[in-house]
Amino acid sequence: MSFSEYTPCQDKVRGRKFDRNMLKYRERHCPAKEELLRCLIPAPPQYKTPFKWPQSRDYAWYSNIPHRELSIEKAIQNWIQLEGNRFRFPGGGTMFPRGADAYIDDIGRLIPLTDGTIRTAIDTGCGVASFGAYLLNRNILTMSFAPRDTHEAQVQFALERGVPAMIGIMGSQRLPYPARAFDLAHCSRCLIPWQKYDGLYLAEVDRILRPGGYWVLSGPPIHWKKFWRGWERTREDLKQEQDAIEDVAKSLCWKKVIEKNDLSVWQKPINHVECFRSKKVLKAPHMCESDDPDTAWYRNLEACVTPLPEVSSSDDVAGGAIEKWPERAYAVPPRIRSGSTPGITAERFVEDNKLWKERVAHYKRIISPLPTGRYRNIMDMNAYLGGFAAAMLNYPVWVMNVVPINSNHDTLGVIYERGLIGTYQDWCEAFSTYPRTYDLIHASGLFTLYQNRCDITYILLEMDRILRPEGTVIFRDTVELLVKIQSITDGMRWKSQIMDHESGPFNPEKILVAVKTYWTGEATQKQL
Repeated sequence: MSFSEYTPCQDKVRGRKFDRNMLKYRERHCPAKEELLRCLIPAPPQYKTPFKWPQSRDYAWYSNIPHRELSIEKAIQNWIQLEGNRFRFPGGGTMFPRGADAYIDDIGRLIPLTDGTIRTAIDTGCGVASFGAYLLNRNILTMSFAPRDTHEAQVQFALERGVPAMIGIMGSQRLPYPARAFDLAHCSRCLIPWQKYDGLYLAEVDRILRPGGYWVLSGPPIHWKKFWRGWERTREDLKQEQDAIEDVAKSLCWKKVIEKNDLSVWQKPINHVECFRSKKVLKAPHMCESDDPDTAWYRNLEACVTPLPEVSSSDDVAGGAIEKWPERAYAVPPRIRSGSTPGITAERFVEDNKLWKERVAHYKRIISPLPTGRYRNIMDMNAYLGGFAAAMLNYPVWVMNVVPINSNHDTLGVIYERGLIGTYQDWCEAFSTYPRTYDLIHASGLFTLYQNRCDITYILLEMDRILRPEGTVIFRDTVELLVKIQSITDGMRWKSQIMDHESGPFNPEKILVAVKTYWTGEATQKQL
């Protein structure tokens, strides 16, 4: 039971061996081969199926995440309350005492949140992800992240609520997302030292922001003249911090849109035409020389400006303009239109969408509760162009689109241009999430990709770790591989069945549908 909340690559004990400088000890550090666990991670003794969406946004069972710490520690900020056998999330947060909805309305008065311009957001240091939870009402999909060990289980609570989140940190490495991915980045008292290390962290926000994207900062040091007394810091200290942040933003060629009450908004330019002109004069910070701005798996941060694709005139959006949401989901993404994703044409994109519409219709026939809210958190382990996720848009679900770093095409930038979200990942390692955080996992062609890279038993054990009891997995692969997978999952308390491909029995690719059965760990004396 002591492994009930085990996160292999964010293990506190292993983390202590690493440098505390730049919070390196809280970054991903995965177990060596001989440390890998060959066992199933148990659920807590009274584990219950989580509330269905949308109730789950506001409620979670105490028995699923038996932690009182946040409700006590953050009581004054109204993050979370324990009511009998369940938690309630009132939608509060450090910076939103009136609730996340009212706070988002305040932001909406400053930038366009409801006209489809902004679709993908990133919340750095997200707490229990109320910001992301309430942006969903406005059709904005937020990737929220927080480190593993500050307040117990923040990210676990977020996912239990049915809100996208990952364990992550602004440390010494790039975030695992491609360049130009997010329309909006947000930090509300997120404790990231934006002004330090030559503006390294803001340079990373700049890399992942789309041209014309917004950065919203609330809390210290914003508007310090009015609020400094409540922040227990000196005016000089706060002024210095705000001035330093303003300087970094300026050096990134961002424009300050507005500062109102305790909110400040900056905007990234739509291209670097003006920026190049002023850089010649200012000389700071320099443009990055590295080859690929999308590379983000264990890649160290650099304090430089990620150059935007070139444009022919100063009115053009670098890399190409995108449609507003929802048209954006099926419009040919600029990265494909411009030919910058090798081997993928507009025709192939259209075909792939058609294919996944048919496949998802077939899944709906074989897995009847698909549209009912029974499944909420879905992972596509080998997402390619995001066709599966796009075909699921009509259902009350969200999809974490994973692009394996070993795949032939780096398509994560395309997925974000469609208004979907996801991350890079090497499936020979554990994913940055807590156990029992996904309802449905989709693995198409994944084992063909990994069968010779690492022992597939460990990939299946990782799937078991992140799958909720009674969760479902859909595998698509060759029949030989599926038989091999089934022989392993039969020993993992999964029930499964191999089915024909939707095009009929003669297709060599088959489908394996597996369900993790319900079982829990035994209560120890301490828990009783």
